[in-house]
Amino acid sequence: MKNKYFLFGLLLWAISSVSYADINHEVRHAQKLLSKGQYEQALNKYQQVAKEKNNPLAKFTLAMFYDNGWGRPVDPVKACQWYDKAAQDDIPKAADALGRCLSLGIHREVDIEQAAFWYQKAADLGHHYSLCHLGALYISGKGIKKDTAKGLALCQQSAEQGSLPAMLRLAHFYLELDEARNYKSALHWFSMAASYQSVRAQFQLGIMVRDGLGIEKNPLIARSWFEKSASQCYIPAYFQTALLYFNAPANPDTGLWYADDLAKAYLWLSTTIQRSKDNEEQLQAKKRLEKIQEVMPQTWTAELDVKLQAHLKKYTVDSEQKQ
Repeated sequence: MKNKYFLFGLLLWAISSVSYADINHEVRHAQKLLSKGQYEQALNKYQQVAKEKNNPLAKFTLAMFYDNGWGRPVDPVKACQWYDKAAQDDIPKAADALGRCLSLGIHREVDIEQAAFWYQKAADLGHHYSLCHLGALYISGKGIKKDTAKGLALCQQSAEQGSLPAMLRLAHFYLELDEARNYKSALHWFSMAASYQSVRAQFQLGIMVRDGLGIEKNPLIARSWFEKSASQCYIPAYFQTALLYFNAPANPDTGLWYADDLAKAYLWLSTTIQRSKDNEEQLQAKKRLEKIQEVMPQTWTAELDVKLQAHLKKYTVDSEQKQ
């Protein structure tokens, strides 16, 4: 359960048409219960405020109860029903969520035209990333006339307004869509996202530079991008960083790794073993770590393990949202 300041900030961000004074008066008690993890009491209070006061924030928060499984099983249908009610009160995030509900047919039959309407409504209310959701409908062409160029333009409009998720999604469109593949554009938008310290963008730049997609191959630059991402606890970057240190050019005088590369290979292989969710990665990391340990001075182990534990502690503190 996130702390009370995060929760209240999240709820305030989600709305635009209800004044802070109204929010504070109507739902302060319910919010305090929620911040303490008293889910049942909070749910009852929000339901009371939604029914008796027709409070938009209460409706939106009830949707989040069922969407996130706060104190109860996740229930997409009930979540969408409450998003539907909150969207009618011009809550931007609720309008965006309703678009998703309608595009997937969760609480009503699939209705792409209505999904498009609500995505546009959410964007008009200030939830810029909804333009990217709308663009994805045009790109897919399911239930709406396919128009890839229009879809990309909508998502780019969102990205240009500073939406980090839109930057990432637009970059992936250019990277993966057969009919719109453009590595230069993908590099541009991943670079823009990386400038906002996006670990996913840093990881993707590592892949593109490593593989020479739209740019000359350069293992050192690729390793730098992977390591930036890995240093911020992005799990997929661990093994890729480790591989590039493990495969680094040998010292011509010894035929072995340079000291810095040897130490970094040990650290990132060990982190992969500890944190990777990919069994094959773990297996390959263990095999390579054995080779590292055959030549690494034993006197290094204690100091390197201290660094390893410091990183793993950082992982538990601040990285869950990045995975």
